[in-house]
Amino acid sequence: MREPTGPGDGREEWGPVPAVESAPTAEQLLAEVAKGDDSAFDRLYDLVAGPVFGVIRQVLRDAAQSEEVAQEVLVEVWRTATRYRADRGSAMTWVLTLAHRRAVDRVRSAQASSDRENRVHSRDTGRPFDEVAETVASRLEQQQVRRCMSTLTELQRESVALTYYRGYSCREAAELLGTPLPTVKTRLRDGLIRLRDCLGVGS
Repeated sequence: MREPTGPGDGREEWGPVPAVESAPTAEQLLAEVAKGDDSAFDRLYDLVAGPVFGVIRQVLRDAAQSEEVAQEVLVEVWRTATRYRADRGSAMTWVLTLAHRRAVDRVRSAQASSDRENRVHSRDTGRPFDEVAETVASRLEQQQVRRCMSTLTELQRESVALTYYRGYSCREAAELLGTPLPTVKTRLRDGLIRLRDCLGVGS
């Protein structure tokens, strides 16, 4: 066994092993996001965007609806990060619970709308005003998400679609778009902020 040596004895000297900095956890990143740290959010969405879309897709099956709901969830994470409590579970569990809840809400909303339409078709009388209003409100919400997406620049929209909807990491999206990684991250963050404002869910 080689023994540690001191300086000047002609043998190799052992020095302290440098500490390897570990990547921040989702909990740490979410705490920083709650403080308004944009760079922390950049790293957080790298961790959660793919799993969020995956959970929603399992519930909804429909890709287009899953994309819309995933966007809503990620905006909600940005807006409500301060509500996360570490003593109630991991950050990833909290985010995926939001995703599952939103997906189930969309299924229930669609089922309720279908049930209302079926009841209406079985009646001879006209539809009550409140049923019409609920149906219109649901459709308008979906249209608003599409309209807000259309306000993004092409690179913002492509960056959001690839990372949030398709589950790619920012690095993979940058390679697919042939765009530098910092540019994709900046456009993605700017796109998310614009969507948040357009949807009227500002912090």
